[in-house]
Amino acid sequence: MLALVVDDSRAMRMVLRRIVSGLGFDVVEAGNGQEALDAVDAGPIPDIALVDWNMPVMDGLEFVTNVRSRPELRGVTLMMVTTESEHGQIVRALAAGAHEYVIKPFTPDAIAEKLALLGLVPAGSAS
Repeated sequence: MLALVVDDSRAMRMVLRRIVSGLGFDVVEAGNGQEALDAVDAGPIPDIALVDWNMPVMDGLEFVTNVRSRPELRGVTLMMVTTESEHGQIVRALAAGAHEYVIKPFTPDAIAEKLALLGLVPAGSAS
């Protein structure tokens, strides 16, 4: 399984890489939504993208909207991982096509639990 980690913070990409690779994913990283789209277009298509909201060039909501507009990417699971915690923002992201929403800061267990809810890792994979 392939995870795409999209965040403008190198440190956050490293944290998420460590968590999801520990759950058995191969990981590709991107520093903004446009880099993420470029990575998706270059292939292979990820099983899941963990996407920050606030990034330069193309933010996470724009990335989610773009992915959802492309039929060939309908199988990509999208999880927002962001500091945006207002209810309205969560509703916007889910309405745009995100499957799950995790608010920073988070624990590794929170990421594992969301991935289990999405059926991407076995339940109880959290360490």
